Amino acid sequence: MTSTLTRPLLMLSLLLCGALFGFFYAWVCSTMWGLDQADPRVAISAMQAMNASVRNAVFAPAFFGTPVALAITTLCLFSSAQRTAAYWTLATTLLVVFPGVLLTMAVNVPMNEALGALSVPEDIEDARRIWQEYSADWQFWNQARTVATGLGLLCLGMAFLAEKKVSSYSAASG
Repeated sequence: MTSTLTRPLLMLSLLLCGALFGFFYAWVCSTMWGLDQADPRVAISAMQAMNASVRNAVFAPAFFGTPVALAITTLCLFSSAQRTAAYWTLATTLLVVFPGVLLTMAVNVPMNEALGALSVPEDIEDARRIWQEYSADWQFWNQARTVATGLGLLCLGMAFLAEKKVSSYSAASG
């Protein structure tokens, strides 16, 4: 039974992992660069609004569901004796959970909450100082989670290749 579930579970894991990586990546290559170019008062206000809106039913499956889907996929691959694919999926799980989800909760979320608690200063220099300190640190940690989830996505690709080889071999020898 678990062998018939591995391909759909790998597909679900791929979709969720890709969504999470893409979310983090978009912050790297557009959102934060755009905010860095804006009036810092606008950047602070916009970031506060984005941080308040991200906790929603559309984002939750990618953020909270990816580790769960990966863990279930890993267990199914191990139980169907597809060890190589299972190890690649386990690597993906570890990359998504630790540098991805837990890093977000330990670093980015507290930074977002601290920024959200601030009143946007009227003085542009005060706002610039706040934004520059926040943005530089936040981007560093966002890049770390982006790299981790990107590597996880590559590992998941390796799991697909390994799973396909096992399935092809099994069918050919059957």
